[in-house]
Amino acid sequence: MKLHTLRPAKGSVKTSKRIGRGTGSGRGGTSTKGHKGAKSRSGYSSKIGFEGGQMPLQRRLPKFGFKSLNKIEFKPINLDELVELIEKTGASVVDVALMNQNGLIGKNDRVKILARGEVKSIKAEIIAHAFSATASEAIAGAGGKVTLIG
Repeated sequence: MKLHTLRPAKGSVKTSKRIGRGTGSGRGGTSTKGHKGAKSRSGYSSKIGFEGGQMPLQRRLPKFGFKSLNKIEFKPINLDELVELIEKTGASVVDVALMNQNGLIGKNDRVKILARGEVKSIKAEIIAHAFSATASEAIAGAGGKVTLIG
């Protein structure tokens, strides 16, 4: 075997159609585009979702739903996660920055503390954007302090 004898496997390489190379090529004249019409012209492009004049799918389906522009979305953090964080870091003040550093929330997330999990003792001040009523009662009952961020 020599370099000049190398060939691709039989059937693995197809020759491309050479379109618009005169009548002798068998693909001259209309260049496989048929006669007349927008699709035979150069520069033709159809709109996304165009279905040949049929009512497009996005117009056939009904509109639904509503997204409030003023809705405030909170990232929920439960008490059991807070207890884990306090045990891991030994912090006396748990705020948004500490939660972000430990990967519980993202940089711009607003936090709401929820009451899942048992709390025996939290000797820490919890600072967050919102608290559920049961969570704030549980924190206060366990010896902690609840502080809201404006």
